[in-house]
Amino acid sequence: MSISAQAVDVVYGRPAAGVQVRLQRRSSDLGRELDDWLTVDETETDSDGCIKDWTAERFGRGPYQIVFDSDAYFAMLGLSTAYKEVSVVVRLADESDSCRIQVRLAPYSYSMDFGFRG
Repeated sequence: MSISAQAVDVVYGRPAAGVQVRLQRRSSDLGRELDDWLTVDETETDSDGCIKDWTAERFGRGPYQIVFDSDAYFAMLGLSTAYKEVSVVVRLADESDSCRIQVRLAPYSYSMDFGFRG
């Protein structure tokens, strides 16, 4: 199972390098009573706007949330935003699942593309 992600800056038409990103997993799927999101990994996008590898060596089945800190990214560029964060929730159901997420960021809008291989 794998998850890869890319952030694209549509204002400047380039990869969004340096975006802080959190990978989270629902706590109830980890055998805990609370139905809350727990952070599994935190990283930032590379010069291509990508996250190819997370520090977690292996993903289990269940829902994951990828949270892009769009507010901090655009603040670095001197722009304000309507969205503090952009989050995408995906569910890995099988050992062979692999998904790729691309988020296109702008200060007052965003869009997402999702690819899945099972």
